[in-house]
Parts: sequence; C-alpha cells; structure tokens
Amino acid sequence: EEDEEEEEDEKEEEGFSADDINKYFNVKHNFPQKKYAHGNTTTGKKRKFTLMSTTSQESLSTDGEEQFDGFSSLIHRLKTTIKERPDFEYEDYTTIDWVRDTTYELKRKKNRLMKQAWYRQALDAVSGWFLLTAVGALCGIFAGMIDIGAEWLSDIREGVCQNAFWLSRKQCCWAEELAMEDQVCTLWSTWGEINGYSDTSNKDMFGASFALRYIVYIAWALLFAFLCTIFVQRIAPYASGSGIPEVKTILSGFVIRGYFSFWTLLVKAVGMVLAVASGLSLGKEGPLVHVACCCGDALSLLFEKFRKNEAKRREVLSAASAAGVSVAFGAPIGGVLFSLEEVSYYFPHKTMWRSFFAAMVGSIVLSNLNVFRSGKIVKFSVHYDYPWYWFELFPFIVIGIFGGLYGAVFNRLNLWWCRMRKTTVLSKYPISEVLVITLMTAVLSYPNIYTKLFSSEVITSLFSECTKESVNPICTHDVNETIFLLMLACLFKAVITVFTFGIQVPSGLFIPTMFVGATFGRVVGIITNQVVTSYGHSDVVRTTCPDITTCVTPGLYAMIGAAAALGGVTRMTVSLVVIMFELTGGLNYILPLMLAVLISKWVGDAFNKEGIYDRHIEFKKFPFLDNKHQFVKNTSAKDVMQPPHNSNKKPIVLPTKGLTVEVLEKMLDSTKFIGFPVVDNGTDMHVIGYALRKEVEDALDDFLATEDRDKGDICIFKEYVHEDDVQHHAVHSDCLDLSDCVDEDVFQVPATMPVSTVLQLFRRLGVRQALVVHEGCLVGVLTKKDLIFHLHLASLGRFDRNTAVHH
Repeated sequence: EEDEEEEEDEKEEEGFSADDINKYFNVKHNFPQKKYAHGNTTTGKKRKFTLMSTTSQESLSTDGEEQFDGFSSLIHRLKTTIKERPDFEYEDYTTIDWVRDTTYELKRKKNRLMKQAWYRQALDAVSGWFLLTAVGALCGIFAGMIDIGAEWLSDIREGVCQNAFWLSRKQCCWAEELAMEDQVCTLWSTWGEINGYSDTSNKDMFGASFALRYIVYIAWALLFAFLCTIFVQRIAPYASGSGIPEVKTILSGFVIRGYFSFWTLLVKAVGMVLAVASGLSLGKEGPLVHVACCCGDALSLLFEKFRKNEAKRREVLSAASAAGVSVAFGAPIGGVLFSLEEVSYYFPHKTMWRSFFAAMVGSIVLSNLNVFRSGKIVKFSVHYDYPWYWFELFPFIVIGIFGGLYGAVFNRLNLWWCRMRKTTVLSKYPISEVLVITLMTAVLSYPNIYTKLFSSEVITSLFSECTKESVNPICTHDVNETIFLLMLACLFKAVITVFTFGIQVPSGLFIPTMFVGATFGRVVGIITNQVVTSYGHSDVVRTTCPDITTCVTPGLYAMIGAAAALGGVTRMTVSLVVIMFELTGGLNYILPLMLAVLISKWVGDAFNKEGIYDRHIEFKKFPFLDNKHQFVKNTSAKDVMQPPHNSNKKPIVLPTKGLTVEVLEKMLDSTKFIGFPVVDNGTDMHVIGYALRKEVEDALDDFLATEDRDKGDICIFKEYVHEDDVQHHAVHSDCLDLSDCVDEDVFQVPATMPVSTVLQLFRRLGVRQALVVHEGCLVGVLTKKDLIFHLHLASLGRFDRNTAVHH
C-alpha cells in the first residue's frame, strides 16, 4: 500500500515531437532555425510507430491545425487491465510518459514480482540500493581521477618532476614539503631550468628564462585546448558545456538520446582534465553532475526495472546529480539540496533519501582516495574561527550587492555572446574560437600570479589566514600591489569567462565565479582591515575588538564574496550556503554567508529572475516549464488551446459512430498525431476518452493482416466513460474493435478556467495536456507546449486576448 501511494504521487510531463519543436520554437517564436532529428512519418499499410512524446497527439494536420492528446488518470489505469509493456524506446527529443511507466512498474510488482520466490522479491527490493552504491562509488572514483589529472597537467605547463614526470608539483615535492610557489624544490624543474636558463642561480638569465617559460606555457595551453575540442567535436558533441541545463530538462521527462552515453562520459571526463589544464576560465565541478548522471544511466541498464522504465531511471539520475555535487565540492548534504533546489523537477521523499545515500557513498570513496592530501573531503578548508563583529555587516552587504550586480551583468552578457556565436559566422568555426580564447587567456593570465596559477589553489590562498609564518603571496607582498593584482585578476576573470562559458569544451561555472567573488571579497577584507587598523586606538574599535590583530579576517570576506557571486549567477540560496560551509568547514560564518547570498539574489532578481542555467534552457529552447514562473495575465484556457476558439476549426477526433477502416487508415496516414480524442460523434463532440496512436495502429494492422477484409468495415467502441452511456455493439468478424484502445478517464478543464489555475495544475499535478470542454463538449486541447508559448508571448506583450490569435 505504501508503494502504491508513492507511485500514485509520480508526475508526468508533456513533451514535443521533432517536427513540433521546429514548428513551435523556431517558427512561432521567430527563433533561428535549429533542425531536430528523428522526425516521424507514417506511410503505407505498415506504419512504423515512434513514441514522439508523452503527448499522444502532437503535430500539425494537413490544414495546419495543431492537435494534442488527453491526460489519462493513474488511478483509473490502476483499476483497469493493462497489457504487458512491449519493449520500445522513446524517440529522440521527446518526453516520456510518466503515467504509463509508473503504471507498468506497479503491474510488474503486482502480477510478476509477487508470484516469484521471496529471495527474488528481496533482491528486487534492494537492487536500487546496490545501484546507488555503485553510482556513488563510481562518481567518487571519477572525481578523484579528474582532480589528480587536472592538477598534474596544469603543473606540466610550468615544469616537470625530474625523477617521475607523472607527478604534479605537490606530489613531487611531498617529501621536502616545499610545494609553495616562492620556495625552491630541488626535485621540480621549470622548463627554463631544463633548457639551461635558470633564473635562480643566474639573475642575468631571468629574461630568457621568463620568455621560454611564457612560450612553453602558451604552447601547452593551446595543445590541451586543441585536443579537448577535437575530442568533443569528433567523438561526443554532447560532452561540451556544463551539462546542468540539459540534465534539468532530462529530469523533467525530456529525452535526449546519447547525452548519457559511454563516449559522452569518456570524453567529458578526459575533456574536463584537458580544459582545466589549458588554463581556460572554467571549472570541472559543474560538469561532474553530467559525469555522475552518465554513470547512473549506464549502471541502471544492468537492472531490468530501471532499464525498461524511464521514469524509474530518472530517480537514479536525481540521486546521481546529488552524488556529482557531493564529490565535486566534498559537500554531501549540499549535493542533496542542490539536486532538490536546482536540478530535479520532481523530488519525492524516496528520491531524497536515495540521493543522500549516493552522496554519502561518493564522499566516502573520495575521502579514501585523499586527492586533497589532507585526509578530508573539505576542498577549501579554513583553519580559523575568529568571531565577526557588527560593523562588518556593512562590507558584507556591499559584497552581496556586488554579487547580485555581477550575476545580472554576467548572465546578460553571456547569453548575448551565445546568441552571437549561434547566429554569426562563429558557429562555423568552433575549434578556432576555442583556440583564440585559449591564446588570449594564456597570454593575459601568465604575467599575473593570481591568474597564472591553478584557480583552486588561488581560491585556497584567498580563503586562508595571514600569519607571521605565512608564505602566501597575498600575505607577503605589498598591500597596494596585492590589491591592484587582485582587482586586475577579478576584472580579467569576469570578462574572459563571459566568452569562455559555452564554447565547445566541457566547461563549468562554479570555480571561475567563485574566483571573481573571492578576489573582490578579499580586496574588501584587506581594505576593511586597513581601516580598522588605522583607527585601532579609538574607543569604538577597542570596545568592539579586544584583539586588533584578529578583528577583521580578510579570508572570511573572500568566502562571502565567492558565495555572493555564485548566488548572483545561479540564484541558488539554501543549497549554496550549505555547500559553502561544507566546502570550507566554516560553520561559524553561516550567518554572514546567508546574508550575502540573500542580498545577492535580491539584487540579481531586480534585473532578471532566472539564473544562468534557466536562461540557457530557454536559449536552447528546451521544453521546460519552470516552477518559478508566475503568470498574472487575465486569460483563460480557451485563449491558449489549440485550435484557437475563434478559428471555427474542430479537433480531429475518433467518433464512436460512423468511423470506417478506410477513414481511420487515411487519418493515420495523413497525420503524425500520437493519439486522438474519442467522442460520441463528430457533431456533438461529447468526450468519451482518448486513444493512443500506437494501440490504434496495432489493432488496425492485426485487422488488415487477415484476408478478405473490407476497408468499408466499421470501427466499434464498446465502452464509454459513464456506465449509463455504454453502448454494446454486436461484435462480428468484419468489425474493427477499438474498445481496448480507449482510456476513459481524461483530464478536462472548462474553457473559462484562468490560465494561472491551469498553469498550477500542470506544475503541481504533472499534467501533460488537458482537454478543453464547453458544456461537456470538446472544443480544443491545451498542452504544456501551448502554455510555454503563451507565457513567452505574454512576457513580450504580443498576445491579443480579444482575438485570441498568436501573432
């Protein structure tokens, strides 16, 4: 009974066929053409069925009229007899049928699993936990290998370990404990020293050594970037980018074949190492969510109940995304909250518990690999716990405002550049674009120590505390010089990331954004510390700060700046704060983090409501109905439905009276609908139910397979929705019985229902589509696609309610 209640809560989504996506998103929205593959046609007697979406009817009729299917209640399907699920795959760029997948899973449990031996039932019950254990462990292994590989190749740009070239600088100098930049490690040689230009033994060689190291640094960066983009372009195009927008869309029910394939996983993992090592302004943390989902999808194929059920598989993907963030930042709780807040479209309690388990397993594996060489999973560990004081709220607020402004400006500029890339000649030269950006990044970043080094190392230094024994350049250099270099690094990273995020390499956004915020925050902290030190003898300062040396901690300001910048770009709140204190171990500073993140989100929302991932979903025209959108226009269902209520067109339906085999065959051959509303007759249009195209085609093919069939034979429907309307036709051999094809329980909305109410139904109940009725008669069909289109036009002010026509 508990399983039934859980499964009845499952949602379903309406999706898009290939042709409808082109028609809807490109023609109607006047967006640039982007042809989606895997269109569907039905010709001849043997019509090949392809499940183009969870909508059972979704396409254009011969006269341009759009048609869509009805919503079949899960509860009703549980009470009716369901045939065994045939083996089939959803077509590319379509949406899964949540209801059918959930129903077949319940039938599998009731009719097949319950008849098996107890040990098979127990094995089936724990198979999900075995799967999540493997997913978490594999995510931890991939994260460890990627961290080690990226660090090694990043150090290769500057030198090599003499006795073991496969070791990074820190690993090479581990025994001497001399891995810091301004100390000399005898086991590590720069490329200048290898070629006889040692600036440590001979100061006159400094110019030649610097020039040689500069050239080698640029050459390695170009080589790594070239290999990365070649792998992506030639082997796995889906490996480019962050992957989070696509993962969000897939978890909502959309199907993108190949996005979680083996080659995508391999190229994504290798490409992340190469992209980070090339010095491009990007990170590997975001793409680890994609890598984790690839692991989850691949391992789920080993279990039948996940392999044959797309809805069940998405439970695994939600847990895998949590494990991905967990191993990326060493933040298992933050990973679960990230999956809940940012990635997953539907997140029931069962999925949350499984996500927590997968994140825990991934963190355990990562901690045992000890890739950070600290015995901990905390990536940017801080070792101070000084208190913060009330007067520091003002600089914290300034940092929060900066984070919101930066996020709003970055999101706008990055989307502008992505549109330029897509609509101009740049789209024809993706490899050249990567190499040009890499060259610019390498040339401009090398002279500045804060942009030349590995970004994670710089962030660690920015978060750290300055003591008398510190060898951190931030602590040893002149204050004015440090502020100048940090602001220069902040400006450079902020600008170059606009052009880097979205190129044809695996690219994450977390580390570059944290870098920008941390550098700005550290500058604010240094200035605040200088001001407090200057007035250290005043009564206010002495009363507030007993110890002037620990009154202001600049590293704390860097932490707050990193959180504020991330909040401004992604618009995350709760999960971001938890990730930050897990990432640093600074639980004492959770209140300043919360304040900065909230202010950052408020300021960013004042300019645009969506975070960077939601804006890229909209830019890529994925069918994703965001729960954050609000609709306040005074429109009703009849203004959104198809066909428009003033067009004098009727939906194409299957009437229960007067339908012949010849008419049915012509209807199937001339349309690409995936289903048809069933009505009593074509005049009154009283709704009876809904029939899926596949089931109708199967019944028709079986009927025509028998010899001596006349296409003038009638089609009969023996069952209606209401018992008092049931009409029993005489069944004989020359009638095509379509009774078993009809789903009688159809979701219906009145034509006058406000769109705001309809929108809530689609969001909260997971409705794929609804039949619009007026006085019990079908007048149109309203789908998720219509709602997205309506919301878009309403936001542009291009919807005329009086005419109810889409301009």
